[in-house]
Amino acid sequence: MNMLPLDNAQVQQALQFKDKFWNWVTDADMWMNVLFSGIRIIIIIILSRIIIKVVNNMIDRSLQRKTSTRLLSNSRRFTTVGELLKNVVSIICNFAVVVLILSEFNFKLGPIVAGASILGLAVGFGAQSLVKDVITGFFIILEDQFAVGDVIQTGTFKGTVEMIGLRTTRLLSNTGEVHIIPNGTIINVTNYSLANALAVVDVPVKIERGLEATLGLIGEALRGIEERNDSVLAYPSVLGIQSMSTSEYVIRVAVSCKPNARDAAERQIQSDIKQALEQYGGLEAGQG
Repeated sequence: MNMLPLDNAQVQQALQFKDKFWNWVTDADMWMNVLFSGIRIIIIIILSRIIIKVVNNMIDRSLQRKTSTRLLSNSRRFTTVGELLKNVVSIICNFAVVVLILSEFNFKLGPIVAGASILGLAVGFGAQSLVKDVITGFFIILEDQFAVGDVIQTGTFKGTVEMIGLRTTRLLSNTGEVHIIPNGTIINVTNYSLANALAVVDVPVKIERGLEATLGLIGEALRGIEERNDSVLAYPSVLGIQSMSTSEYVIRVAVSCKPNARDAAERQIQSDIKQALEQYGGLEAGQG
């Protein structure tokens, strides 16, 4: 089979291609640049993994300290915020790695950064309320403002915290209603479960009744109340006359009780005084 001879143009093209390929293969400067770029890319990847690992360990230690400081803490919500923080750190570091690697290949980074900024603005404007709820929920959990099981009041809603999420908080009121509140609307919170409460009961007494006899009757009626009701932490203080009119004077009784146990302590005080009234007579007791 006879082969057609190549013309001079084809030969020249073949020789030029061979020379270009050989020059590319033997270009020491180009290969040095590739080598250094590869080393820099490897260093960038290794440093990003180290940064992610160190930051993740810092997050874990911080959340462990948060968990150990509260008896009512729900470890699942700290795990949730920990995973969220780790994901944010991973996304930021990986995005930075991709940008740095692309810069090693001489890509123009301006359009990439501008596109990411525009995307972030679009997401922010399109989901403002959602972003606000998530950010507020994140800080509620991180700052440990309240925990599952706490009794809180925010705005007109009061109840026991059943669930704390990144977007909503669920409250159960003492009458059975369930309130689901977007975290972004939680501005002021009153937590009734963080510190001991003070129960206060005012006992109205007829003006004809002697003061010393009245104080003695109340003091005797309340003796041992901390044993009858574990919500009461100590023997109540009979503070004396709170107010007075022409027909009666009011004796104030105060006692320290457990968090969110004020109502139970006040009912116990009223019950003990009422029993004393039934036994000895002469007083009309009630809560002011």
